[in-house]
Amino acid sequence: MQLDAKRGTGNAALSEPSGSLADVPATAPAGVSTTTPATAADGRAVRPAAATGTTPNAGAQDSARASPDAATAPRRPAPRTGYAAVDAAAAPTAPAPTTPAPTTPASSPVGKPPASRGRPPEVAPLFEQPGVLTPTGKFIFEPAVQFGYSSSNRVALVGYTIIPALLIGLVDVREVKRNTTTAILSGRLGLTNRLEIDAKIPYVYRSDATVSREIFTGTAVENVFGTSGKGIGDAEVGMRYQLNSGGPDSAYYVGSLRFKSRTGRDPFSVITDCVQRCIGPNASGTGLPLDLPTGSGFFSIQPGLTWLFPSDPAVFFGSVSYLHNFKRSDVSRTVLGGEREFLGEIKPGDIVGFNFGMGLGLNEKASFSLGYDHSSIGRTRQNGIVSPGAVRTQLGTLLLGFSYRINDTRSLNVAVGAGLTRDTPDVTLTVRMPTTF
Repeated sequence: MQLDAKRGTGNAALSEPSGSLADVPATAPAGVSTTTPATAADGRAVRPAAATGTTPNAGAQDSARASPDAATAPRRPAPRTGYAAVDAAAAPTAPAPTTPAPTTPASSPVGKPPASRGRPPEVAPLFEQPGVLTPTGKFIFEPAVQFGYSSSNRVALVGYTIIPALLIGLVDVREVKRNTTTAILSGRLGLTNRLEIDAKIPYVYRSDATVSREIFTGTAVENVFGTSGKGIGDAEVGMRYQLNSGGPDSAYYVGSLRFKSRTGRDPFSVITDCVQRCIGPNASGTGLPLDLPTGSGFFSIQPGLTWLFPSDPAVFFGSVSYLHNFKRSDVSRTVLGGEREFLGEIKPGDIVGFNFGMGLGLNEKASFSLGYDHSSIGRTRQNGIVSPGAVRTQLGTLLLGFSYRINDTRSLNVAVGAGLTRDTPDVTLTVRMPTTF
């Protein structure tokens, strides 16, 4: 066997089944299995290299064991030398086959956010309508409480001036403070992943305090006129539909349509503090309602469009809407003594609204939102003519919102609004607790 090795046959280790591996070094070349103990020419067992801990190709042996194909690969021929064992140990070995590193699936690349599920991201709600649609078959019950406070001062000059600094006549100073608390029960049902329907029933409690002086008297005594009202407000129903799939780098668009009824007590059914007439010649009394209404008194419909644009770590959102009030004919109101004052046809002004904001996730459970809401209310018309004293009103509100997820089915949302225009409520506070079933 040694003669064959010296003559360069190169396959001595493979041609002898046993008892003739003296020329094979203790460190077997890469690719040759070392599970069978090697024996020398004199029959003595040769200790495997792995036991001595001095094998230079230990890494290659591990690779060979891990790869079944490497165990059957042919050995490189030994060089022509009289010392086959030495030359075989020094002979270069074939590079060990490498196991390809595990790759991350293309659907979840490292360093990028997970793929979008086609649903808008969740943000702390600020406005009336939520930004996230209800999943298919899920029902969300959302009780809420809203408190609003507003105050306004009005100064009316009744008389004439001789010079700009001298007034002859009367000054009507009126200060109004309003407190409104509304309890709301609403529910949303997901019909599909893109379509949901919702309904809302409010219960309203209002109290107004008006500080004024009698306009046609010369008294300096201030009178306080207080009134209140409570009852069911105007119920609403609506639907929302997601128009596109959206994604991490594209906006989501959600269309909405809402209808408001007149289930609340309307302003024309309460008794007004007037003897015969509240407006025009021969008007008498304060013209204020003795009981406050809980509804608007008009049917209305409101289409709208909401958009959400995720830009990690924030989400930008906004909406535009248009509320149309339907006119009423043959309207009259009740004055003192049970008499009715005929008003004719009343058409409240339509409302154009828009809002925008930004939501930021603080951690897995908490999020924060900041936004602005604006509404422009048109002038009221009576019998086709603009009502006396009717002007376009601008309402602007700065909103801050916070949301905390209590568990997988319940969360707590708090929003605070500050009025930025004269006719906007000074402060509003809304607390919601949506629960998913």
